[in-house]
Amino acid sequence: MALFTFKLPDIGEGISEAEIVGWHVKVGDRVEEDQPIADMMTDKATVEMESPVAGTVVRLAGEAGDQVPIGSMLVEIEVEDAGDGTPDVVPPSEAVAEAAMARDGAVDTPAKPVRPEPVERPTFSSGQGAREEGTSFDRLSPNGVGEESVDKAEPILASPAVRMRAKELGVDLAQVRPTGDRIRHADLDAYLLYGSGQGYRPAGRSAKRADEVVKVIGMRRRIAENMAASKRHIPHFTYVEEIDVTALEALREQLNDGRGDRPKLTMLPLLIVALCKALPDFPMLNARYDDEAGVVTRHGSVHLGLATQTDAGLMVPVIRDAQDRNVWQLASEIRRLADAARSGKAKSEELSGSTLTLTSLGPLGGIATTPVINRPEVAIIGPNRVIERPVFKGKEIVAAKLMNLSISCDHRVVDGWDAASFVQAVRKLLEAPAFLFVD
Repeated sequence: MALFTFKLPDIGEGISEAEIVGWHVKVGDRVEEDQPIADMMTDKATVEMESPVAGTVVRLAGEAGDQVPIGSMLVEIEVEDAGDGTPDVVPPSEAVAEAAMARDGAVDTPAKPVRPEPVERPTFSSGQGAREEGTSFDRLSPNGVGEESVDKAEPILASPAVRMRAKELGVDLAQVRPTGDRIRHADLDAYLLYGSGQGYRPAGRSAKRADEVVKVIGMRRRIAENMAASKRHIPHFTYVEEIDVTALEALREQLNDGRGDRPKLTMLPLLIVALCKALPDFPMLNARYDDEAGVVTRHGSVHLGLATQTDAGLMVPVIRDAQDRNVWQLASEIRRLADAARSGKAKSEELSGSTLTLTSLGPLGGIATTPVINRPEVAIIGPNRVIERPVFKGKEIVAAKLMNLSISCDHRVVDGWDAASFVQAVRKLLEAPAFLFVD
C-alpha cells in the first residue's frame, strides 16, 4: 500500500485558493477513479473535483468553508502498490483541471454539502407546518391519536368531539388519564391544567423552534462578502419616484394578446427598453468605478445584470447588449438566464461583466426599496409593486395603476441631480409607452 496525495489543481481562473463547499467522501471511505470527492468554489463558479485514483481516503484538507491554496493537499488516498513499491497511479496534471472545468462550461452548480448522520429525536406536528421537540409522538392519526404512542391492544375511548379538540390543542390522548370509562372534556381540561401539558400550545402562539447554527459558506459567503464590501466602500444614496403605468399595462396586455408562440411579457422587458433609451443621455450611470485605480469606465453598451433569487442565494446573470434587443428578445433572454441561474447551469461568463443591475421582487416588490449596488457598478434600479389607486386627473378622480421606481447610486460618481433626471426621463417613456418603439 502507498499514500497518494491529490493536490488542488489550478482551475484556470488565475485564483490562488478555493473554498471547500462540501465533501462527497469522508475518512475511511473507498473511492473509485473519477468519483466525485469535493465541491470547490472560486469567485465565479463551483467545480466538482474527482478522484484521479482508486483507494481509501485517509485524510481531508479541512471542512466545509475552509480555504485551500492551489497546489496544496486536498485529499490523501491510500492506494495499492504497482508491485515495485510505487503506487500504480498517475499524478494529477493539467488535464485534471481541464476536465473539472469542461463540464457545462464551468457551471456554477449548487453545492452538495456533506449530510450529517441522522439524529433521532422525538417530534410533534401541529398540523400547521411547525414542529416541536420534547413530545412523545411524531404524527396524528385521522382520529387525533398519536399513532406511535398508542398501544393498539388498548384503544383509547373518547368521543369524536374530544378527539377533535385534543387534535386542535396538540394533546396526545394517550397521556390523558380518564376518570371513567372514556376520556371526557373534563379529563382533557384537568390534563391541561394539572398534567404535563407538553403538547399543549394555546391558540395564537407560535411553536418554539430549536436554535440552529448555520455556517456561512459557499455562495452565501460570497454574497455576504460582496454586500459588505459594497456598503463599506460605496456611499449609497437612493431616489424614489412614482410612475403612472396605466397606459404601459394596457399596452402590455395588448402585446400579450397577440404574442403567438412568443414568451409572455412582464413589466421587465418594457422597463429595460426604457432604461436603454434613456441611458445615452446619462453615461455616468452605465459605468464601473475602479476605486483603487481611480478610474471610471463609462460603457457604450448596456450589459444589464438581473438580480435573480436561487436556492443557492442571489445571483446576477447578465443580458449582453440589451440596447440591441426588442421586447420579445429581452423576454426570452430573461427567462433563459433566470432558468440557467436557478438550475445551476449559468456559465461563468454569463455571471460577470454587468454595467448596470436591475433588481425586482416581482409581486413582493413593496412600496419602495433601497437596493445595494453591485460593485464595481455605480447604480442599481429596482421597480416596485404595481398597485391601483384613485388619483386626480384634472378635477376628476380616476383609477390609475402606479409603480414606484427606486435607484441607488454611488455618490462618488453620480450626483443626485443626475439620478433624479435619469429617472424622470425613464418616467416619461413609461407613461407614454408609444415612445418606447420610436427611434
